[in-house]
Amino acid sequence: MQFLRRLVDKQRRLYRDPEAKLHKVWPLLEAGETFLFSPGTKTPDQGPHVRDYVDLKRVMVTVIFALVPSFFWAIWNTGAQHFAVISSQSEGAAYVAGWLQGLVFGAGYAPLGSAADKVVFGLQQMLPIVFVSYFVGLSIEGMFSVWRKEEVSEGYLVSGLLIALIVPASIPLWQLALAVAFSVVLAKEVFGGTGMNIFNVALMARAFLFFAYPAQISGEFVWVAGNGPTDLVDGYSGATPLALAADTHLSATIPDASTFLHQTYSWQDMFLGNIPGSAGETSAICILLGAVLLLVTGIASWRTMLSGVLGLLGGALLLNQFAENGLFTLSPFDHLVMGGFLFGIVFMATDPVTCPETRTGKWIYGFLIGLIAVLVRVVNPAYPEGTMLAILLMNAFAPTIDYFVAQANVRRRRKRLG
Repeated sequence: MQFLRRLVDKQRRLYRDPEAKLHKVWPLLEAGETFLFSPGTKTPDQGPHVRDYVDLKRVMVTVIFALVPSFFWAIWNTGAQHFAVISSQSEGAAYVAGWLQGLVFGAGYAPLGSAADKVVFGLQQMLPIVFVSYFVGLSIEGMFSVWRKEEVSEGYLVSGLLIALIVPASIPLWQLALAVAFSVVLAKEVFGGTGMNIFNVALMARAFLFFAYPAQISGEFVWVAGNGPTDLVDGYSGATPLALAADTHLSATIPDASTFLHQTYSWQDMFLGNIPGSAGETSAICILLGAVLLLVTGIASWRTMLSGVLGLLGGALLLNQFAENGLFTLSPFDHLVMGGFLFGIVFMATDPVTCPETRTGKWIYGFLIGLIAVLVRVVNPAYPEGTMLAILLMNAFAPTIDYFVAQANVRRRRKRLG
């Protein structure tokens, strides 16, 4: 490490000096240096400064660690759903394919659909998505930094992984690249970059895909990745739990949507994540593990998370009193573990840039996200997933919420003085 530190310090003269050859691209070289080491700048010893070792880079790295369980599950579940479809489509063909691979690679080769096969297939699907997300996003941020002559921010380290986890595993990579470019340019850089954006960058990428290419990310069907060894399920799409619940037809034998849903997916399946869905949103337990880390480190607000859950559960209980369609009768606890709600309320609603700053504002903000999400799911049959729209809508109203909370505090203090 000392050798690397001396090497980097020696190369600084190539871009730090305004007369140096590489000074025009110093933001890119500075980004590489800060990726390897902590920034060397610090506040002066004089003055009322609060010093802490936690900088933006450490915050972003902590959030990435919180996303690791969901990312690992995305790899596993992508392969598991793929081979589950192969098994259901043609068990005989799958057996023959496994036998042929064993004949070629030796008797010790694991049968088709083994744990190793699922992990390998999941990596084949997820790693290109992560690469495209980071390559396109960081390239655009680097170009804007060079143009503005400012340092490259670490903000996209989290956004890049979030985007990869909220899209289907079979999303065409060119569509993903367009969505990333749209979100980074129009939802972030035009507002001034990291810390200045109004809307969550990852959700803007998903919104772009939803409106521009609804067949791939409509909320009704999330694609189960195909192109497997047997070529049996190229383009197969599996109904998500939300789509099944939306198609419920109430009858004497099916009194509510939860009864119909649990014929295919149990609550335990949905909690653990053994269901089709966008890559990182399926496993509630992995999301909760990440939530614990964010709460322990103080990075995310427990008020936003808790109020969001209360808003969802309260809204679902209220709508249970009306039996207009199947989703009206869906259990609140099924709502909680379906779709992208938990992932959204833990990792995106708590974004410190786009959420309110006041404590009361966080309670209002989170509660309205949960309430609007369940309303969109239930009342709008064309789009049974409402978390994305709920968070983006409340992103727009976050400054307004803070304003009214602050004004209420001012009025209360004036009364005390009067």
